[in-house]
Amino acid sequence: MTEAAPGRVDLHSHLVPGVDDGARTLEDSRTGLRRLLQAGVGALATTPHLAGSVTLDEDRFEAVMEVMDAGWTALADLGAREFPGLTLARGHEVALDDPDTRFDDARVRLGGTSFALVEWPRFNPPPASEAAVQRIRRQGVRPLIAHVERYQGALRDLGRVARWKEAGAFVQVSYGSLFGRYGPEARSVAQRLLERGWVDVLATDLHPLPGAEVYIEDAEEMLQRAGAEEAFHTLSALNPGRILEDQEPLAPPPLILAPGFWQRFKGLIRRR
Repeated sequence: MTEAAPGRVDLHSHLVPGVDDGARTLEDSRTGLRRLLQAGVGALATTPHLAGSVTLDEDRFEAVMEVMDAGWTALADLGAREFPGLTLARGHEVALDDPDTRFDDARVRLGGTSFALVEWPRFNPPPASEAAVQRIRRQGVRPLIAHVERYQGALRDLGRVARWKEAGAFVQVSYGSLFGRYGPEARSVAQRLLERGWVDVLATDLHPLPGAEVYIEDAEEMLQRAGAEEAFHTLSALNPGRILEDQEPLAPPPLILAPGFWQRFKGLIRRR
């Protein structure tokens, strides 16, 4: 596979070796970096899992971050040595297991900006989840909610996503969800969010293990066939790039699709 011209920006991946369920070794990290570069990614923030409750215990937080720092240094050294054209930043995917989760340490946020990638634990948002968004905003931090399409009940209550956005959150959808990587419900929700113009960022959530795929090229083909090249550029490059520059994402327009578009596209996904 030839390398695409870098220009896309990925804000959700698990490439730091040996710290979570992503890259186990530096060789896994190398594989992930190579695959992202081949898919045209020129900059990324890699985001190992972090329990928000850890941020409330200084000793525990520093112990966890010592491990994270060592893994990040190994990844950054690898990137500088073997992938000099790829810009690497660090962050975390912060599980909001405590409503008082703190984001004052720059290592927790995306590239040290005022944005933070967050998720609801066990894919189950609490009843007052918009209040958690508001608490984060009061810290001067702008939450980007990871893989929104995969949360329990999202298909039944898209209004909850609207309330998150009204409370000041931004929405990240995974490329793979558009192609059934996480099941038919996540696929349906991802498509409906795109149609409404509620998605701010597409990201890979890459765990570089055997069989992992990024789906970036597939999403580009799909949106090109929908006549939505500009939307793809906004979601894959412009908006995530703006976030790494600490700027507000732009609001993409809703997708206007021909009847039956999603069904017809099922047979067009490339098999690798």
